[in-house]
Amino acid sequence: MTTQTLVNNILKTSYADIPRNVLEHAKKSILNWIGVSIGAAYEPSVDMVLDLKKDLNSSEQVSVFGRSEKVDMLLATLTNGMASHIFDFDDTHLDTIHHPSGPVAPVVFALSEWYELDTTEALKAFVVGCEVELRISNAVYPSHYDLGWHITSTAGVFGAATAAGLLLKLDEGQMLQALGIAGTQSSGLREMFGTMTKPFHPGKAAQNGLLAAMLAKKGFTSSEQVLEAKRGFASVLSPDYDLNRVNENWGSQWELLKNAFKPYACGIVLHPSIDACIQLRDYAEPEDVKEIQVTVNPYVLELTGKKEPQTGLEAKFSIYHSGTVGFLERSAGEIQYKDEKVLDPAIVAFRSKIKPFVNKDLKEDEAIGKIILNNGNEYTVKIEHATGSIENPMTKSQLVNKFNTLAEPIIGADKVVDIIDKIDHFESLSTVNEIISLCTGENVLA
Repeated sequence: MTTQTLVNNILKTSYADIPRNVLEHAKKSILNWIGVSIGAAYEPSVDMVLDLKKDLNSSEQVSVFGRSEKVDMLLATLTNGMASHIFDFDDTHLDTIHHPSGPVAPVVFALSEWYELDTTEALKAFVVGCEVELRISNAVYPSHYDLGWHITSTAGVFGAATAAGLLLKLDEGQMLQALGIAGTQSSGLREMFGTMTKPFHPGKAAQNGLLAAMLAKKGFTSSEQVLEAKRGFASVLSPDYDLNRVNENWGSQWELLKNAFKPYACGIVLHPSIDACIQLRDYAEPEDVKEIQVTVNPYVLELTGKKEPQTGLEAKFSIYHSGTVGFLERSAGEIQYKDEKVLDPAIVAFRSKIKPFVNKDLKEDEAIGKIILNNGNEYTVKIEHATGSIENPMTKSQLVNKFNTLAEPIIGADKVVDIIDKIDHFESLSTVNEIISLCTGENVLA
């Protein structure tokens, strides 16, 4: 009865049931999501997807963040969800390496724009949608992820369907069907990491979840036990799972509060290493370095062991590149993962000085960095909690600066200021369109 209980929990949760700190964290998540979506609005893969508009004769329903085009809701959710993950700069539930806003926020904004929905409805749908996908992630992580599934996509489709179902006002039976339709579309392979298809995953999860809810509203049928059935989601896609985690402490434990924000535009597992390399720069100039040893959790090399990345997308999965830019430039923002930066001879030459080691006793947000200089001197730093972790979170000021850096080159400074203010006062707006209208338009740098 896992799925039935989940639907009961979804439908019984009112806006008033959501604690103020959860709502405020949700607004930070939305601000971060809008920033990374706008920042990637003119990346080549976004152009490719939007080029389908004329091929499919897509109707002009809702907005694409950072662009002037409007497309139908299904194409918009795909595009906005994909854009938000292109930089690998989006939010992260550290317990499961899941990026919750990517599959859910595109659905919330598309439906809210088209139907001019109340902002409290939108905020509740976002929170509950994220809660559902993160609880399902908890139930199947880590075995599901270890098997090769991209959990943001596979679990994200349930969050997208939930948010869509709430905004479309599905009843209990329809919501059950929506989750079933969503679950059968659950997919996304980690093999795609380092390619355009990785960010495609959360976009497809958003699109599939929206489609599931729209079909369910029309009476389309599916299994009512998608999570727990013998041939359902958990049994088929995860060797080990605990479905009790889907519904335990519903309403008193909020997974969204564990959602962290990235200071660096790459996989979250690299952040401790980058922190270490940035701190080690205090001890030496590049020409004085013999090597930098970085000791990390085993997951880091499994995910980010690319020694000679050739593109920015590949570099986001390279401890060698990420450690290098952290040391040389004291930063690892989106500019440090541009293709030209990855191929910079000075960057390429220094990458061979990064020497990673594995220590299974280190936590995923820990790292030890040791710099060995040509004169024999050595210095060591220990990162207990990476910048951006729950224990060492980005401040609101840092989050705003990140938003400014990503969005201002695309939409201009005035709109950026207004967006931040309106998100701070999200519940007092008449509709979400007050925000969306500021997030679109021609590229100011074009």
